[in-house]
Amino acid sequence: MRKKELFGHPMGLYILFLTEMWERFSYYGMRALLILYLTKHFLFSDAQAGMIYGSYVALIYGLPLLGGIIADRYLGMKKAITFGAILLVLGHISMAFEGPSAKNFDGSIVRDKNYLNYFFLSISLIAVGVGFLKANISNLVGTLYSKKDGRRDSGFTIFYMGINLGAFVATLICAYLGETYGWKYGFGVAGIGMVLGLFTFIKGTRSLSDKGNPPDPQVLEKRFLSLKVENLIYLSSLLFVLLIWALFQVLDNFGILLLVVGLPVIIWLTYFLFTQCNRIERNQTFSILVLMAFSVFFWALFEQAASSITLFTDRNVQLIDGVSAGMFQALNPFFIVLFAPVFAYFWVYLNKKNIEPNATIKFAIAILFISIGFFSLVVGSGLAGDDFRVSLVFLVVMYLFHTFGELCLSPVGLSMVTKLSIARIAGLMMGIWFLSSSLAGYVSGLIAGLMSIPTDIDNMQNKSAASLKIYSSNFETLGILALVVSFFLFLISPIVSKYMKD
Repeated sequence: MRKKELFGHPMGLYILFLTEMWERFSYYGMRALLILYLTKHFLFSDAQAGMIYGSYVALIYGLPLLGGIIADRYLGMKKAITFGAILLVLGHISMAFEGPSAKNFDGSIVRDKNYLNYFFLSISLIAVGVGFLKANISNLVGTLYSKKDGRRDSGFTIFYMGINLGAFVATLICAYLGETYGWKYGFGVAGIGMVLGLFTFIKGTRSLSDKGNPPDPQVLEKRFLSLKVENLIYLSSLLFVLLIWALFQVLDNFGILLLVVGLPVIIWLTYFLFTQCNRIERNQTFSILVLMAFSVFFWALFEQAASSITLFTDRNVQLIDGVSAGMFQALNPFFIVLFAPVFAYFWVYLNKKNIEPNATIKFAIAILFISIGFFSLVVGSGLAGDDFRVSLVFLVVMYLFHTFGELCLSPVGLSMVTKLSIARIAGLMMGIWFLSSSLAGYVSGLIAGLMSIPTDIDNMQNKSAASLKIYSSNFETLGILALVVSFFLFLISPIVSKYMKD
């Protein structure tokens, strides 16, 4: 019997589309405010705020590695997604309880330590929740198509459009409410979005039939320490939330933690590839890992949008009355919603003509677009007026080209991982894909910290002049670096593509 479809794709795609849309609504709504919240509410320096933001993003993309493993071996993707969504609801709703603002007393910053720890607990719940949901919902999309189905890239692009539809609406609403009426209103609306995401997934699981069920339901019923294995997983995850909370107290060691987590995974994967895999499986996995390395570079630069570029927008861009700096992050999802169908159609069209560029070329093009975006800000900075503020046009151009880059890399990367991954470690490979983004998030925080504006400048005009000079110089460096990396990837693309086809 033919499975029910809508617009040429399985019905399950649209349930996952809506679930991820609401989850991303909550994530991007909170993300639009986070760097401004850290610098204006808690009065962290640019470097401190960049480190907190980068560490948070690293956790957001690193923990899906563990979530993928747990789903593969025990819970299955459906249960993992449901539990993750519940944690996300708790984390986002708790962010709505706004504490007292930090105070500056003669250069000494005084913060409410209890509320700061409460804030760290909230984002810890969000991080662990994303860990269970993110990799598994993307992998669940992959199960809806056979590996040879020509609709895969198109399906992932549609899925990605849903993500960004939620991000677009959330960024506008949450950023506006948060900066206009109070942070709690912006964070509160983000939490409501996650509640809707949880409800959507629970109600729509029928359309997924047997996709994403536990690999061995009987294992979950076994008891350990008088608890069912399934309940033990949930309890351990809550204890892990407390561990993440403790981690935020020692952010200086976060890079070491990433190394401690990532290195054993790479060692085990290497052992697995050379002892339990054939040549084709090894080569295809190797090609995934190579492109993951380039994706780290891409996302480290791309994530500047929510950190250094948002601060640059707040300080050195000619803003429109009633529009805050955080709201401009909505340009990215807006352009994705606008152009994702175009890219989806374009890839399918080229595929039918047998001239579609391979994944490696798409990655190289993506990095080239990143370079062009940064150069647009450099040009705009050179044309800034006496107020040291850049025309909005150049910011819009930057977001446009960075979005083009994202559309060339992210949905294609997700499709590549699900298509080339060895079936018995598919969840792990998706987790490693997000682990690479975790490293990118951490690096992005370090990069943002390098653009920290001195705090001892005596007046606003001098501060604006200094910030424009610092941002312009660093954006130029990033643009040149991206251009070189893009050219190098173009050169090695035939080699990487050969490994994909072996």
